[in-house]
Amino acid sequence: MIGYYIHHQGLGHRNRATQIARELTVPVTGFSSLERPEQWPGEWVQLPPDLAEHPVDPTANGVLHWAPLGHEGYRERMGLMAERLRSDVALMVTDTSAEVTLLARLMGVPTVVMAMRGDRTDRTHRAAYDAATALIAPWSRETAETYWPGEWTRKTTFTGAISRFDLPVRVSDVPGERASDAHVSGVSASGEGSATRGTSGTAGGDVGDKTVLVVWGRGGTAVGDAEIAAARAATPGWSWTVRSPENPSPDLWRELHEADVVVSHGGNNAVAELSAAHARAVVVAQPRPHDEQAATAAALERAGICVGLQHWPDAAAWPRLLARAQELGGSRWDAWRHGDGAYRAARALEDLLHGVTS
Repeated sequence: MIGYYIHHQGLGHRNRATQIARELTVPVTGFSSLERPEQWPGEWVQLPPDLAEHPVDPTANGVLHWAPLGHEGYRERMGLMAERLRSDVALMVTDTSAEVTLLARLMGVPTVVMAMRGDRTDRTHRAAYDAATALIAPWSRETAETYWPGEWTRKTTFTGAISRFDLPVRVSDVPGERASDAHVSGVSASGEGSATRGTSGTAGGDVGDKTVLVVWGRGGTAVGDAEIAAARAATPGWSWTVRSPENPSPDLWRELHEADVVVSHGGNNAVAELSAAHARAVVVAQPRPHDEQAATAAALERAGICVGLQHWPDAAAWPRLLARAQELGGSRWDAWRHGDGAYRAARALEDLLHGVTS
């Protein structure tokens, strides 16, 4: 059985894990303090929260990222996973936790780390990545991190982006679901939507306006209403619509296709969805630990896929940035994704599992 630990920050980790789990042909158990997603195909172990207002030595003198002393929730969650690692978990996937990775390895269970962008050369990340039996990178080899040591790259499967909008290669036995039900409305076999990009008056704009769709996630943004208002004022002829957890899209897949340009944060999940839609985009990195989004935006810019920015620009720059995003188009997203990233990840996990258990 495969165990799969899913971090609670945002929803990107859970969305990605669900896509991969549905491509597996072996039993999988999820471990998370998040609620079980509807389409999760196996068992789900709800972990107690491990947050603390005044944690005691949470980094173990800089050795770990989060292991607060005397925290009952933390102790219980690690104990729940340790019991399953002792009994029936034959392979543990972590997305993402250095502590869970090391726990599994200390118990003699092979581990797979879902790699993340950004600077992972700190002591804790290096220990987890070094100890892992394998790594899975949800980006392409062509756009790989340039600083990685060779020993990491040699044990990595580069799956390309993994999006909830990708058509599944295989659909797990989810109750009441048929293979045809798993196809996202409006998505063709090539991953392109049937909606027309840039339709006049879409996304709340006046007839004839070009449209900007701004997409923020649950992880938070350093960009406020004032910055959006200034960008809107600096771009006459463009209609701006903002989608966020407070104002969610009624049909994000359709809006991604209809917008002339999408402005998004640089979270892995958000960028994967841009890639699935082949959106003309401006990706603006938001502050995150280890400069994760900054690294993503830099990789996108370097590959010429879309406009990648390290911070929100001055309002006067927006006419030029929107024009450049349109010029770049969306065809280069094929350098970021293969269209079957979840399937590739699932096959890598099963190959490793069978190699261990055979």
